[in-house]
Amino acid sequence: MNAENRREIEVRGDDVDQAVANGLAQLGLSRDEVEIEVLDEGSRGLLGLGAREAVVVIKPLSAEALKKEERPESEPAPELVAEVVEVEPEPEPEIETVAEAVEVEPVADTAVTKTTEEPKTSQEEAEAERQAAQATIETLLAKMQVTATVTTSISEPDDVTGRQINVIEIHGDDLGVLIGPRGDTLNAMQYLARLIVGHDLHQRITFVVDVEGYRQRRELALSRLAERMAGKVVKRQRPVSLEPMPPHERRIIHMTLRDSEDVYTESSGEGKYRKVKILLKE
Repeated sequence: MNAENRREIEVRGDDVDQAVANGLAQLGLSRDEVEIEVLDEGSRGLLGLGAREAVVVIKPLSAEALKKEERPESEPAPELVAEVVEVEPEPEPEIETVAEAVEVEPVADTAVTKTTEEPKTSQEEAEAERQAAQATIETLLAKMQVTATVTTSISEPDDVTGRQINVIEIHGDDLGVLIGPRGDTLNAMQYLARLIVGHDLHQRITFVVDVEGYRQRRELALSRLAERMAGKVVKRQRPVSLEPMPPHERRIIHMTLRDSEDVYTESSGEGKYRKVKILLKE
């Protein structure tokens, strides 16, 4: 090991393993030839917020330390085999215990009791969802160190199904970081919150998370975009494809133009590349 490789260095990485790998590459040493001190384990943050790199200090071991590390493998202790053999005779009594447990059947009574419970009504499920969703969003905001107020409301009836859903609204100052480009961060937060609440309640989850009325503004902007592009299709007599959108935004385009006498819409593409195409009616 030359003198250059004996220097102590501080390196960073996405996580501790990456930081160590970066340092070993710089020194040209293996993990067995260095001493590693973790200064900061780093964090990926939540939804991309609060992320920081891992920091480690890597110090090459001296020649003397390396010699001490190179010890011959210790011979296996003969007593270990004897101990393992002595453990063998014990399993027999436990089989009888299991057999007795199978004959006792109080569990069946418990199951019958559970099946007699009345199922929750849709109103009760909606209320349970509302409370759980609000608590989950408040917890996520606290972990993200974002100061905001969380309220709930009920949406207007859907134009097609007539259904109403819970809306979890976040209010505060400078909350653009919770929305992200084209609502990506907000959609990710909503997805995560739905997963958590759905896991806790074991029921279908449909609530929507909004920040300072962003979704309403976005819906209005998309409706105007749909109408403007429909006019362009009619004027130019050729179809127009919009940029890829998530399902709920594509639905806004479809709903806006569903009663048009001049154009119709269809979706094409796969996954996150799925988009709406506006075409001229024959």
